[in-house]
Amino acid sequence: MLAAEAGITTAAIYHYFDSKLDIYKAVLDEVQEQVYHLFATAEREAATFVTKLRAVYEVAYELNRADATLARFLGSSRIDRLRDPDLAAALGVSDTRGEGFFEAIVDWGIATGEVAEADRDPLVSFIRAFNIGLTDGLSADHREHRQAVDGFLLMLRGYVAKN
Repeated sequence: MLAAEAGITTAAIYHYFDSKLDIYKAVLDEVQEQVYHLFATAEREAATFVTKLRAVYEVAYELNRADATLARFLGSSRIDRLRDPDLAAALGVSDTRGEGFFEAIVDWGIATGEVAEADRDPLVSFIRAFNIGLTDGLSADHREHRQAVDGFLLMLRGYVAKN
Protein backbone atom coordinates (compact mmCIF):
# COMPACT_ATOMS: atom_id res chain seq x y z
CA MET A 1 0.00 0.00 0.00
CA LEU A 2 2.75 2.43 0.92
CA ALA A 3 4.63 1.72 -2.27
CA ALA A 4 1.50 2.16 -4.38
CA GLU A 5 0.65 5.45 -2.65
CA ALA A 6 4.19 6.70 -3.21
CA GLY A 7 4.18 5.54 -6.82
CA ILE A 8 7.14 3.20 -6.37
CA THR A 9 7.70 -0.53 -6.16
CA THR A 10 7.71 -2.43 -2.89
CA ALA A 11 11.38 -3.20 -3.41
CA ALA A 12 12.13 0.52 -3.80
CA ILE A 13 10.81 1.21 -0.28
CA TYR A 14 13.65 -0.89 1.08
CA HIS A 15 16.09 1.48 -0.61
CA TYR A 16 14.95 4.03 1.99
CA PHE A 17 14.15 1.70 4.90
CA ASP A 18 15.92 -1.45 6.06
CA SER A 19 12.83 -3.08 7.53
CA LYS A 20 9.13 -2.78 8.32
CA LEU A 21 10.17 -1.71 11.81
CA ASP A 22 12.12 1.20 10.32
CA ILE A 23 9.05 2.23 8.32
CA TYR A 24 6.92 2.02 11.47
CA LYS A 25 9.43 4.12 13.43
CA ALA A 26 9.56 6.73 10.66
CA VAL A 27 5.78 7.03 10.54
CA LEU A 28 5.54 7.21 14.34
CA ASP A 29 8.25 9.87 14.51
CA GLU A 30 6.53 11.91 11.80
CA VAL A 31 3.12 11.73 13.45
CA GLN A 32 4.56 12.64 16.85
CA GLU A 33 6.54 15.49 15.31
CA GLN A 34 3.43 16.93 13.66
CA VAL A 35 1.22 16.56 16.73
CA TYR A 36 3.74 17.93 19.24
CA HIS A 37 4.67 20.82 16.94
CA LEU A 38 1.01 21.87 16.90
CA PHE A 39 0.74 21.33 20.66
CA ALA A 40 3.86 23.39 21.33
CA THR A 41 2.69 26.23 19.09
CA ALA A 42 -0.65 26.39 20.90
CA GLU A 43 0.91 26.06 24.34
CA ARG A 44 3.43 28.87 23.75
CA GLU A 45 0.64 31.34 23.02
CA ALA A 46 -1.05 30.76 26.39
CA ALA A 47 0.01 32.43 29.62
CA THR A 48 -1.30 30.28 32.47
CA PHE A 49 -1.17 26.62 33.43
CA VAL A 50 -4.85 26.02 32.69
CA THR A 51 -4.85 28.04 29.45
CA LYS A 52 -1.79 26.16 28.22
CA LEU A 53 -3.54 22.84 28.79
CA ARG A 54 -6.76 24.21 27.27
CA ALA A 55 -4.86 25.28 24.15
CA VAL A 56 -3.23 21.86 23.81
CA TYR A 57 -6.48 19.95 24.32
CA GLU A 58 -8.29 22.21 21.84
CA VAL A 59 -5.65 21.30 19.25
CA ALA A 60 -6.02 17.63 20.17
CA TYR A 61 -9.79 17.88 19.79
CA GLU A 62 -9.55 19.55 16.38
CA LEU A 63 -6.93 17.04 15.19
CA ASN A 64 -9.16 14.21 16.33
CA ARG A 65 -12.21 15.69 14.59
CA ALA A 66 -10.24 16.04 11.37
CA ASP A 67 -8.64 12.58 11.52
CA ALA A 68 -9.23 10.27 14.48
CA THR A 69 -6.73 7.77 13.07
CA LEU A 70 -3.83 9.90 14.37
CA ALA A 71 -4.94 9.46 17.98
CA ARG A 72 -5.67 5.79 17.41
CA PHE A 73 -2.23 5.24 15.87
CA LEU A 74 -0.46 6.98 18.75
CA GLY A 75 -2.55 5.03 21.26
CA SER A 76 -1.92 1.72 19.55
CA SER A 77 1.81 2.41 19.36
CA ARG A 78 1.85 2.78 23.15
CA ILE A 79 -0.02 -0.52 23.56
CA ASP A 80 2.11 -2.25 20.93
CA ARG A 81 5.26 -1.32 22.88
CA LEU A 82 3.82 -2.97 25.96
CA ARG A 83 2.96 -6.17 24.08
CA ASP A 84 6.01 -6.57 21.85
CA PRO A 85 9.44 -6.68 23.53
CA ASP A 86 11.25 -6.14 20.21
CA LEU A 87 9.19 -3.05 19.46
CA ALA A 88 9.69 -1.76 23.00
CA ALA A 89 13.45 -2.24 22.63
CA ALA A 90 13.46 -0.42 19.30
CA LEU A 91 11.19 2.46 20.34
CA GLY A 92 11.66 2.67 24.07
CA VAL A 93 9.05 1.65 26.60
CA SER A 94 7.23 4.98 26.77
CA ASP A 95 6.59 8.13 24.78
CA THR A 96 9.12 10.41 26.45
CA ARG A 97 8.29 13.24 24.05
CA GLY A 98 4.70 13.36 25.26
CA GLU A 99 5.57 12.82 28.89
CA GLY A 100 8.21 15.55 28.82
CA PHE A 101 5.87 17.94 27.06
CA PHE A 102 3.18 17.71 29.72
CA GLU A 103 5.72 17.68 32.56
CA ALA A 104 7.01 21.02 31.24
CA ILE A 105 3.51 22.48 31.41
CA VAL A 106 3.13 21.32 35.01
CA ASP A 107 6.56 22.81 35.78
CA TRP A 108 5.35 26.08 34.24
CA GLY A 109 2.39 25.96 36.65
CA ILE A 110 4.79 25.48 39.55
CA ALA A 111 6.96 28.38 38.39
CA THR A 112 3.94 30.69 38.15
CA GLY A 113 2.61 29.61 41.54
CA GLU A 114 -0.53 28.01 40.07
CA VAL A 115 0.57 24.49 41.02
CA ALA A 116 1.99 23.43 44.37
CA GLU A 117 5.40 21.83 43.95
CA ALA A 118 4.33 18.95 46.21
CA ASP A 119 1.55 18.16 43.70
CA ARG A 120 3.85 17.85 40.69
CA ASP A 121 4.18 14.07 40.43
CA PRO A 122 0.51 13.24 41.15
CA LEU A 123 -0.59 15.91 38.67
CA VAL A 124 1.77 14.63 35.96
CA SER A 125 0.43 11.10 36.50
CA PHE A 126 -3.14 12.36 36.41
CA ILE A 127 -2.54 14.15 33.10
CA ARG A 128 -0.84 11.03 31.70
CA ALA A 129 -3.83 8.88 32.71
CA PHE A 130 -6.26 11.43 31.24
CA ASN A 131 -4.34 11.50 27.97
CA ILE A 132 -4.41 7.71 27.70
CA GLY A 133 -8.13 7.59 28.44
CA LEU A 134 -8.85 10.37 25.99
CA THR A 135 -6.81 8.73 23.25
CA ASP A 136 -7.77 5.11 23.80
CA GLY A 137 -11.32 5.48 25.04
CA LEU A 138 -12.84 8.57 23.50
CA SER A 139 -11.12 9.34 20.20
CA ALA A 140 -13.94 7.66 18.26
CA ASP A 141 -16.69 9.83 19.78
CA HIS A 142 -16.21 13.59 19.27
CA ARG A 143 -19.03 14.52 21.65
CA GLU A 144 -17.58 12.49 24.53
CA HIS A 145 -14.08 13.72 23.68
CA ARG A 146 -15.33 17.32 23.98
CA GLN A 147 -17.11 16.61 27.27
CA ALA A 148 -14.04 14.90 28.73
CA VAL A 149 -11.80 17.84 27.84
CA ASP A 150 -14.29 20.32 29.29
CA GLY A 151 -14.63 18.26 32.49
CA PHE A 152 -10.88 17.89 32.86
CA LEU A 153 -10.40 21.65 32.52
CA LEU A 154 -13.18 22.31 35.07
CA MET A 155 -11.36 20.14 37.59
CA LEU A 156 -8.05 21.85 36.90
CA ARG A 157 -9.58 25.30 37.28
CA GLY A 158 -10.95 24.19 40.67
CA TYR A 159 -7.53 22.90 41.69
CA VAL A 160 -5.78 26.11 40.63
CA ALA A 161 -8.38 28.26 42.40
CA LYS A 162 -7.60 26.45 45.68
CA ASN A 163 -3.84 27.07 45.41
